Amino acid sequence: MRSATVTIVTVADSSIACYYRSMRDNETISDEELVGKVRSIDQELYVLIVDRYQNKLLRYATSLVKDEHKAADIVQDSFIKAFINLQGFNVTKSFSSWIYRIVHNEAMNNVKKYRKEVPLSDDVDFSSDEDIEKNLERKETIEQVVRCLGEIPLLYAEPIELHFIEEKSYEEISDILRIPIGTVATRINRAKILMKTICQSIQK
Repeated sequence: MRSATVTIVTVADSSIACYYRSMRDNETISDEELVGKVRSIDQELYVLIVDRYQNKLLRYATSLVKDEHKAADIVQDSFIKAFINLQGFNVTKSFSSWIYRIVHNEAMNNVKKYRKEVPLSDDVDFSSDEDIEKNLERKETIEQVVRCLGEIPLLYAEPIELHFIEEKSYEEISDILRIPIGTVATRINRAKILMKTICQSIQK
């Protein structure tokens, strides 16, 4: 007589299966929808937000404080602060800008002072601006771009990092840094000028 194979599913197994199914079902929804579910349905879904942003935010924080260990602490503290204040987040706004803003603030609290900035006139421009922009957008030059960013004042490096590396719009950068869009454009333009000079000197 052939013995029957019986599969016993315990309550714990069922709960775990439901947990992972819930995680999978929520992986593709928007940040704002996910935040709404974290606030009203299941706080454990916050792990999906962490998964979405931890690598990006670590890269961003490292670019600000120039230290991976400090950056990791900043990102961890930022996630905790974001979770604590999640009820205050306006889900009609961009969560991405909001979390980047928190990391920016935490990083600035760890930056004692800016490096000496290179004085530039508001009307400074150069004819080969297109070349540096093309370089910034090329994946194979990303390491060189990051090196160059490390050589320019943080005041200019941060907005151009947000725009070209983190792929934020001028409007999002304005929201993150709490500065007018016109100021964002000015600082990015100045950063391009500085980077052109610095990248060329590194290449030589």
